[in-house]
Amino acid sequence: MPGRPDADRPQVRAPGHQPDIANGPPCPWCSTPNRPDRHYCARCAMPLVASGDQATARAPWWRRLFGGRRRETPWAGDRPRLRRVFDRIGTWITVAVLATLAVLGFMYIPDGIQNTRDHFAKRAPVSPDGIKASRSFPGHDPKLLVDKLSNTWWGPGITESGQGQWIEATFTEPTRLLDVIITPGVSSSANKLQESALPHRIKATITMKDGSIKTRDLTLDQGAGGQRRPFRVGEVTKVRFTIESAHAASAEKQVAIAEIEFFGPSSANRSS
Repeated sequence: MPGRPDADRPQVRAPGHQPDIANGPPCPWCSTPNRPDRHYCARCAMPLVASGDQATARAPWWRRLFGGRRRETPWAGDRPRLRRVFDRIGTWITVAVLATLAVLGFMYIPDGIQNTRDHFAKRAPVSPDGIKASRSFPGHDPKLLVDKLSNTWWGPGITESGQGQWIEATFTEPTRLLDVIITPGVSSSANKLQESALPHRIKATITMKDGSIKTRDLTLDQGAGGQRRPFRVGEVTKVRFTIESAHAASAEKQVAIAEIEFFGPSSANRSS
């Protein structure tokens, strides 16, 4: 009975130099050329890149933002991360938000700078070139509002709150106004507050150099003396103060205003 033939023993052959990888990177351990996409040597299985060189340089932020970074070949056993649609959407949402903030900053930063300057600017009195009123009580015309005296006053000559009555100040040259001080009543003295009704809410209609209109709502307290209110408008040619309501209005009293003072930036601000 013939015997069972023995199988040939396998022969281990070392990989030789293949023509298609003749120019591949050599293994730093055994000098065997390898394909450029390999991470381990085909012969000795040692890493083809030294451990100190494995950390690649971080891509610039604009490449990471727009997805322009180079993607390396995944290592054996690693599952490449699938790119999700939401990653791209999130990127463009971020770009849109940044662009919106840039546009808003370009629009509002100049106003913010001007408001900061106005806040810290030194104030100087500004006198209007003309003043008139809707109507006046005899002997108490609107010029008394800007005479620098606190014991003279203007009144419309009608009782109750004087709602709808107005005073209008004009400026020949466009003027930047920062503050206004209004002294309600017939005097700045507290013992004369009961002699007239006191303006409570006043609407300031401001005409600019280019003809545009701005408004300010001023609310005055029921007290004696001048009351300062911020204005902060530039290139003003006309301001109309319209009375909307009054304190202590009655059929025996008319509303009265002793003084209106305007303040703008001092010339010292420009010279400094």
